[in-house]
Amino acid sequence: MITEEHVLACIDGSAVTGSVCDYAAWYASKLDISVALLHVSDVAASIRRDLSGAIGINSRQSLLDELSELDEQRAQVVNSYSNALVQDAKSHIQSNFKGVNVCIYQRRGKLLPAIEYFQAKNRAIVMGRRGEDHKNSRINIGSQIETVARASNIPVLICSEKFKEPQSYMVAFDGSKTAMNAIQMLAKSNLLQGLKGHIVMVGHDNEASKKSLDDATTQLSTAGFSVDAHHLPLLDAVDGLLGFQLENKIDIIVVGAYGRSKLQHLFLGSTTTEIIASTLSPVILVR
Repeated sequence: MITEEHVLACIDGSAVTGSVCDYAAWYASKLDISVALLHVSDVAASIRRDLSGAIGINSRQSLLDELSELDEQRAQVVNSYSNALVQDAKSHIQSNFKGVNVCIYQRRGKLLPAIEYFQAKNRAIVMGRRGEDHKNSRINIGSQIETVARASNIPVLICSEKFKEPQSYMVAFDGSKTAMNAIQMLAKSNLLQGLKGHIVMVGHDNEASKKSLDDATTQLSTAGFSVDAHHLPLLDAVDGLLGFQLENKIDIIVVGAYGRSKLQHLFLGSTTTEIIASTLSPVILVR
């Protein structure tokens, strides 16, 4: 049985929704697959159950009836909003990316289970860096991103600003297994073919790391990519990578996602998270 793959665009109606739609459509067009728009409604639970044993026996039924009616009205509003959101997003993509097929999925509950429900079809996931709950914070990456990235074995593209078709990319490389996975993913994909590529290593001034950088460059070159390797002097990894990006006007960053455990990150921080939070450019996370 052949399963049709798609790029899953997670939209929530926040200011980054347009960017998510555009980057998902760009991603899908490069791979010649569909875009799947996913909107998940997390409706608060009814309070009827909590009150059913706490109100007077004479007024209980009438008040529960009123609460039930309010629940129904709330559900109708949520459904109407979801329907309008996905239809607007579909029209936006079809107007700006001719030939890209768009399908729609609407679910109730939490985002991660909804994403996992479609895992057999998911080729990549696209999310906004700042969701509706963090729309006023420029450095908060959104509560869902790390959860989704840790659970996903496919690329996750994080975006925030208005769409700009990428002309160049940078791979943040440290010689780790996660970094090599990113190189292997790129080599097997048409996503970044034809773009000017850079593999950038900061520090790691030893022969083993230098060899892994050479091997990664050779792997992409052999696969037909135009790519240069760069080994920067020892300094802060995030500052070095983002400084290189700005200096060379890199459009999109590829980085390994969360190589250490979540518990370790509580004490050590995360280069991955710092890069996402410190750049306005799209970032592709690869585990």
